[in-house]
Amino acid sequence: MLNKTICVAITARPSYSRIRSALSILSKNKNINLHILCSGSALLNRYGRIVDYIQRDGFHVYDELYTYVEGDESINMALTTANTISLSAQAFKKLAPDFIVTIADRYETLGTAVAASYMNIPLIHIQGGEVSGNIDEVVRHTVTKLSDFHLVSNEYAAQRVHSLGESLNNIFITGCPSIDIAEEAKHISQEVLTHSLQQQLGSHVFNLAEPFIVLLIHPETNHHEESFNNMFLLLTLLTKLDINVLVFNPNVDSGSDSMWQALEFFKKGYEQNRFYYINNLEGHVFLKLLTLSSCLVGNSSVGIRECAYLGIPVINIGERQNGRERANNVLDVAWDEYEITAAILQQLSIRHYPQSTLYGNANAGERIASVIDSLS
Repeated sequence: MLNKTICVAITARPSYSRIRSALSILSKNKNINLHILCSGSALLNRYGRIVDYIQRDGFHVYDELYTYVEGDESINMALTTANTISLSAQAFKKLAPDFIVTIADRYETLGTAVAASYMNIPLIHIQGGEVSGNIDEVVRHTVTKLSDFHLVSNEYAAQRVHSLGESLNNIFITGCPSIDIAEEAKHISQEVLTHSLQQQLGSHVFNLAEPFIVLLIHPETNHHEESFNNMFLLLTLLTKLDINVLVFNPNVDSGSDSMWQALEFFKKGYEQNRFYYINNLEGHVFLKLLTLSSCLVGNSSVGIRECAYLGIPVINIGERQNGRERANNVLDVAWDEYEITAAILQQLSIRHYPQSTLYGNANAGERIASVIDSLS
């Protein structure tokens, strides 16, 4: 098929990192008209307004859909999903794409998938078939059943997608595209990283030569009422360690407002000499930062995927990543101060782990673009 119109739905900052390498290749294909549809937290300043990075990288943003419903309860995720269905359907009607691409397991992703499915537009799902905690896994498998083509990270994921009744002819093992960004991060200069940090930190100077921890924690949507306590627990226990801490903002799940409140409460009541706060860094720059860190503390999938490839020590807390295949760079702990502290001290004693290719070999973008180009 010549001149295929491909619409890629990007709803949050991780979505862009996980598809950027494929977008770069697709955008150069003369047989493909590539359009990006942005919604959810991808449009919010509070979460780094990823749409600006997308446009700066030269990709065409077809539309910006303001779907996010503010609030800290589970109902806000449901309402945002409903908005995503409604506004995406209207955008798809105008654009009339031949294929729609959706990514991973965000609740907004479900909105994209429902709209595409009811409108009989073939849906391509990136990163289906994986296991994780909270509602994310339910959303991921639901999107799989609404999708027509499945571009998965590894053999384990392919087997799960097939076990859900999907045809082997429509399942493609491409690797995880976020690993492409991890490989790219290895080659970024420290000067680029320093400049990006300075833009975020302003007058505060961060010394990359000193040991530091990166803290990236998101709400557990099944226990969002614990979000304030969880964030505050982590911040206060880190004050007891003689090490700098770079704190990144949580994502937009229910419970995130409570985490923001915990951050503000902590800033007012505790010594801040060793704490630095970042809203957002570009994906490859963030991964460069991680390669220089002593360890990552939190519950983000970046600890499971990219950090495994880069050999970065990780402390994974709670249930958010339950069941996901992981390499030996990850220590799993419960929400317990002593357990978390012991794990941090253990990981601080290990500078680097061997590289793992569990989620791919940094060529997923090429494979994804090739599969999309071949579809008809």
